[in-house]
Order: sequence, then C-alpha cells, then structure tokens
Amino acid sequence: MEQVVTVGLDGSAESVAAAHWAADEAERRDLALRLTHAWILLRPPTPDSPAADEQNYWAKRIVHDTHAELARDHPKLTIIEDLVADEAETALLDAAARSRMLVLGSRGLDRVASFFLGDIGLHTIARAERPVVLMRGGREADGRRRPVVVGLSLHGPQDNLLEFAYVTAFTRDVPLHAVHGRRPDRVHAARGAESDVAQDTMEQARRELDEVLRPWREKFPRVRVVDEVRLESPARAVVQAATDSDLLMVGRREHPPAPAPRLGPVVQAAVHHADCPVAVVPHE
Repeated sequence: MEQVVTVGLDGSAESVAAAHWAADEAERRDLALRLTHAWILLRPPTPDSPAADEQNYWAKRIVHDTHAELARDHPKLTIIEDLVADEAETALLDAAARSRMLVLGSRGLDRVASFFLGDIGLHTIARAERPVVLMRGGREADGRRRPVVVGLSLHGPQDNLLEFAYVTAFTRDVPLHAVHGRRPDRVHAARGAESDVAQDTMEQARRELDEVLRPWREKFPRVRVVDEVRLESPARAVVQAATDSDLLMVGRREHPPAPAPRLGPVVQAAVHHADCPVAVVPHE
C-alpha cells in the first residue's frame, strides 16, 4: 500500500470537488495525492504517432488542469498524475488497493434527494479493499469545525472502521460522534411493558457500545468522543446523526465476489441520503 490518497477524475465538477477534498485530507494525514483518470482508448505517445497526442488531449487536460488548480492551493503537497488505459472500474479498484483511501465525486440530484450512483460507483464501493469516500457538492464552506460521525453495528470486529474514524477525528482535531441504532425487540415488547423493553434495550446497547469504544479511547486519549444510542433503525440513526457533520463513516462487511454489488441497508442509506461526504470502510 502506498502512502497516498487517490481521487478519481472524470472531468465533472463533482470530481474536481472531490479532488479538493482529497487534497485537504492528504495534507492533514501527511500523504501524497494521486489524480487518476482512466480512459480505455488512451494511447501511449510515440515519436512517429502525433495522432496519439491529439487522441489523448482531453484525458491529459482533465488531469493537468486539476493538478494546476490544486497546486495553487496546496504548494507543499506532492501531487502525482496517473493516466490509465483501462476501464474506469478496474482502474479505480486497482488504485484503491494501492492507496490509503479512494475519493470519488458523487452527483447529487439535490440536497434532500439522493446520490446518483452509476454502476461504476456502486461496484467500486462494494469491492474496494480500502476506504472509499463519496464527496458531494452543495454545502458552502463557512469556516465551522464540525464533528465527524461513525455508525457502529456492534456485531463482529470493526477495527478498520474504528481506526479510520479515530484517525480522522484526530487529524482534524474535532469531536467524534459514535452512533448506534437499535430497535427494541417487538416480541418481548408485546409480552410486557413497552417502556421497560425500550429501557432494557438502551442499557444493553450502551454497555456494548462502551465496551467496543473503551480500547480506542485509551489509544486516542486526545479525541473527544460523544457516544449515542438511538432506539430506531441503524440506517435512520446514522443518517440523522450526520445532519450537521463534515463526514459520515460507515462499515461494509467484506463478502466474496458476487455478480451484483452487495451493500447493506446502512451503507445504502448513507450513500443515498446523507448530505455530507460519506466514507465506506471495508472490514471483516
């Protein structure tokens, strides 16, 4: 794995916004930034084929222009140009495997609708070996230092997600909001007082959340953590918690390769309905 943040460029305004976000993140983490653009028709330039330069013109322009724009704002950042003669999905998955994270632009229909995710975006999220961040436009920079949010399921190990969340909060010097959503058991609620079942569910979830977070609090004592249990669906809980945050981080369990992308309900809700950038972190 290389010490870089990779951003996928396709010439859209969304991908340029993603590049700016990725540049900020790379500087915070003391990493290099790689600008990747994939075009299957890319031709290697040769002295006796001037047509290759013309055919590659727009591919080079996309990367060069973004590089120049970022270099003005980040003069000390190491920026690597990466033109790849391959299908976009293949190139992005390969880039993700070699990076600390992959950043993609996402075309928001509007602030309350959803992400527009094509096959490439869905397959990349579902198969990438490293965290994938979806950056959408729409929120104006106002200088506020907002917290970052991590949604936790509490089922099985989530070390990759928690490490990513704590490092993100630490490098930004902002609070980490850890959220767990759980619905009370309806079977038990039907047999007894609903309020008692809700209270028992809340207390059990809080104990489990505290147990999961305890070693990470010790490892990152400077990160202020606000933990919260919500008695509602996990998907709704994380989306609502991220309303005024700068980044929502959710986990994706790694599955064997499948013909269609496999994303759980929490990931689906986050990438389609959160109005802030979303990081999808694969874990066991």
